[in-house]
Amino acid sequence: MYSTMRAEVVKKAPGIILLGVILLALCGVSAAEEKKEISIGVLVDLSGPLTTYGKDISNSLTIAAEEINNYFEEKGLDYNVKLYVEDTKVDPKVALDKVMALHGRGVELIVGPMGSGEVKNVLGYVTANKIIIISPSSTASPELIGVTKPEEKKYIFRFVALDPYQTKAIAKEISDLEIKAVSIAYLGNAWGKGLKESAVPELEKYGIEVAEAVEYPDPPPADFSPYIATIERQLNEFHKKYRWGEIAVVTFSYEETYTMLSQVKEDSPMLKVIWIGCDGTAKSDKISEICDRASKAKFYSTIFESRGNAFDKFNETMFERFKKAPHQYGMNAYDAAWVLALSYAEVYERLGKYDADEMAKIIPEVTKNYSEGEYEVETVSGYIELDEFNDRASGDYAIYYVKECSWDKAGVWRYETGEIEWLVPVLPTPTPILTPTPTPAPPGFEALLAVIVIALVAYLLKRRCS
Repeated sequence: MYSTMRAEVVKKAPGIILLGVILLALCGVSAAEEKKEISIGVLVDLSGPLTTYGKDISNSLTIAAEEINNYFEEKGLDYNVKLYVEDTKVDPKVALDKVMALHGRGVELIVGPMGSGEVKNVLGYVTANKIIIISPSSTASPELIGVTKPEEKKYIFRFVALDPYQTKAIAKEISDLEIKAVSIAYLGNAWGKGLKESAVPELEKYGIEVAEAVEYPDPPPADFSPYIATIERQLNEFHKKYRWGEIAVVTFSYEETYTMLSQVKEDSPMLKVIWIGCDGTAKSDKISEICDRASKAKFYSTIFESRGNAFDKFNETMFERFKKAPHQYGMNAYDAAWVLALSYAEVYERLGKYDADEMAKIIPEVTKNYSEGEYEVETVSGYIELDEFNDRASGDYAIYYVKECSWDKAGVWRYETGEIEWLVPVLPTPTPILTPTPTPAPPGFEALLAVIVIALVAYLLKRRCS
């Protein structure tokens, strides 16, 4: 594809290219300096409530940049990807500051930011300055990030399925666990509110009773005691009607859930019920800090999970380089980097310059072609289908649970069927109480026994009187 484009350019302007070659030779410019830099900003959380996932995204993009540059080298294309990594702490204000700073340095392509609140806050600046961003983990519905029409989100893409899919999976999970009532705690940003608003009607479809949701601020507080007190009151009220095993705490949060759980007292009703988390908590490394409590609370969490043909090789590389398996968001980011780099090169080969509008126009096409293997590389995160809002349109959700201080997969919610394929028993199988079966008495035994008892009593009375 690129070689054909390049041949056409060479045919149309051989004199210009020859002059360029002569000038480069005369100036002693090195081969590395001839390459056109594809600058990609990386906005991730490296010190806040999504550090586990932010570091994984950064590691995944390091591998992606190396492999993309090797690909360009093999294809004879003079492009070189360079990453500019920035820590946003999942803070919307910091995210906007970082976008503006990167733009000031000439960066017009970004992987990230991670949170929907961040995406919402950078929307205006990104749109006004035609900066292309692909978020690997923002899941709030378009209206919750300030978008009502597809054209308002022209430069913003998201390579993860959105909250309406996840809340269907969570509601089905809660129903399968035979939970009758839930108390919801959520982070008060666009992402947390979106999950809460999507979840409540889904839960009610299953007849699950939902207490008034408990919102806490963003950024999260250091002291969760007032929110814990409210949740405890709700749980105690539910317990008047339901068993503890039929009640759950649902958290739409980042890793601050573990801070909340660590502040719960040992005799709290919050440690007598099941906890249900989401993609902000699934597979978090912070679980090791409170693994005893998370295990006691039978902590479950859902996360978008999709695998492409290149996953096994990528997984092996991540283990070799970083001693860890990749998270889904890192995999989404890896594919996002490929799409940005391939799209940039295609636009440049076609126009002889970068053009943001052309870039935004062809990204859906490049995404489709990349997903179908037309560039001779394969996806890590599976087939990526974008809807009219440039968001990933479907996908399955894995359900993880805490087992012996680590995460293990409990099941998978399938988008096509709306059902969960459980890999472990959904509920503990009660140990049956074995009651001995009495041996039936032979016919006439009762009469014989009565005669024996009467004779024995008569004998004892006779001895006593003698």
